[in-house]
Amino acid sequence: MDVAYPLAAAHHLAVFTLVAVLAAETALIFAGPLTAPVLARLGRLDLFYGLVALAVLALGIGRVFFGLKDWTFYAGNAFFWAKIAAFLAVGALSAPPTIAFGRWGRAVRSGGALPGMAEIGRVRRFVVAQWALLATIPLFAAALGQNL
Repeated sequence: MDVAYPLAAAHHLAVFTLVAVLAAETALIFAGPLTAPVLARLGRLDLFYGLVALAVLALGIGRVFFGLKDWTFYAGNAFFWAKIAAFLAVGALSAPPTIAFGRWGRAVRSGGALPGMAEIGRVRRFVVAQWALLATIPLFAAALGQNL
């Protein structure tokens, strides 16, 4: 059985899931006051976000080696490398919010204070930056097959 189509379908579903989870995180971090239950939800969502990102990466690697195109198509394609760089940059930008969510959750569970607006604002900027870079990935993907 050819694995190219199931890999492509799984990869696309994982990407859509990644976007949905980031949208849920964004809604929570921007929606209103961060309460202890909201922080707990953010922590769970962020863990899921990381797991889905790993699935996107693993499925993408699978597509490179077992998909319809040969590895050499990707290796010499600047748009492929731009797409990979953007994805890795989104991952790097997700680290500060992940660290903050964990720190905030631990502080609240141990009886500490909720995060202040300055700290929340810093995390919000990282989330917005993730969206900005994430938006470039489909553009690079679409350009992969073009002779630009």
